[in-house]
Amino acid sequence: MITRPDLLRTLVFLSSLLIISQVSGNEQRPNIVLILADDLGWSDLACYGSDLHETPNLDQLAKQGVKFNQAYSASPVCTPTRVSILTGKHPARLHMTIWREAALNRGKKKLLEPLCLDSLPTEETTVAELLQDAGYYNVHIGKWHVGSAEGYPQAHGFHRNIGGTLWGAPETFWYPYSGDSYFREWRYVPDLEPGNEGNYLTDTLTNKAIEVMQERTATKQPFFINLWYHSVHTPIEGKPELVEHYTNKITENHIQKNPHYAAMVHSLDENVGRVLKKIDELGIADNTLVIFSSDNGGFIKNGKLNPEYQVANNTPLRSGKGSTYEGGIRVPLIVRGLGVATDQQSNTPVISSDLFPTLLDAAGISKRPDGPTDGLSLASIFENPDETLDRDSLYFHYPHYYHTTTPVTAMRKGDWKLLEYYEDNRIELYDLNKDLGETTNLAASQPDLAAHLKSELHEWRAQIGALHPEENPDYQ
Repeated sequence: MITRPDLLRTLVFLSSLLIISQVSGNEQRPNIVLILADDLGWSDLACYGSDLHETPNLDQLAKQGVKFNQAYSASPVCTPTRVSILTGKHPARLHMTIWREAALNRGKKKLLEPLCLDSLPTEETTVAELLQDAGYYNVHIGKWHVGSAEGYPQAHGFHRNIGGTLWGAPETFWYPYSGDSYFREWRYVPDLEPGNEGNYLTDTLTNKAIEVMQERTATKQPFFINLWYHSVHTPIEGKPELVEHYTNKITENHIQKNPHYAAMVHSLDENVGRVLKKIDELGIADNTLVIFSSDNGGFIKNGKLNPEYQVANNTPLRSGKGSTYEGGIRVPLIVRGLGVATDQQSNTPVISSDLFPTLLDAAGISKRPDGPTDGLSLASIFENPDETLDRDSLYFHYPHYYHTTTPVTAMRKGDWKLLEYYEDNRIELYDLNKDLGETTNLAASQPDLAAHLKSELHEWRAQIGALHPEENPDYQ
């Protein structure tokens, strides 16, 4: 007969075995550090062809892992791309195709823009939630911009939120990172106190990431750090000594000529280097997956603080942020770590929504959300960069206005790129293999191909329930 004390001892023993088993399983799961730059263009890094910016740490990261030459953001602006990473769903499927502040504004132009969600619904399953269920400790650091209070990181699977708010950019990159002189409303970046005059936001966010890595490594619990820098978004504020360095470096032969922007890219690279160095120092590099990318292409308008300079130059790509030309949606993507080949490049077209299943596969998590998702895992490409994906086409949907575009929808199939503009139903067709800069519209000379791609694009939009702009009856 089993006595009550014996039963209690047995239960305690079994509970101990369960805890040991969970810890052992957690130790086998890799740590994940996802670093996302803001508005960093595809050609802004030296390893992607920049003729001005010095990015030795990101260049070294590319040598340590796999560099993707044809990676895309799911949107040419920030919020939609970020929700695609978190959910694996295309922004058009989520009805989140514009940044949060503009989601409920239809505008007053020729077409009325569709009303969108301004916060990621808590009903959506995020990668952080699935990682949390598997035993990960999740920390978001930096820019969030995925919703108001009900859509903050804490509502989407993150144990901690350091600096994430509803805003898309800081008032300033200098401590205390607050004020209302650049933007019309008062803005601030929380959770970064105490600080000192002269502290730079990109450095401070990295300090927080390093603190978290040190703390979590000591616990032996796998961690997911979602480090979303504000750099290199406006306001364009580089460190003065770096601005001077690039001012002295720039010649008339340089394509990229903005020393303030170059200084911000330089600081971004330095801080990615600090994160990588700490991972190495902690002895966890072999069990840590590091992913670096950007949320959209470079911003090509002249800066408010330095109006004599265009912010970014995405040459050889056409246009920039807001546009579905390559300059608005092609982004850097570099990966290193467990299961990733070294010093390799991939030419397979991939998109930001692919990061959702990729992170789950890397963590050994088979669970997936109910309902359709749009991303494909890149795990096989990590191991063998020559691998391709079982996918023919990528789609982009931006039914909004920006200074680089009118409402547009687009797709890439193989080397062919089709854009359809809503205002005048204009079709543009480019062969990216021969015309990366999208200079020669082949729609007239390839009418059958253009019609076929247009039909496929329309079918995709209907399938996912994409929203469209409408005629404005009051437009004059």
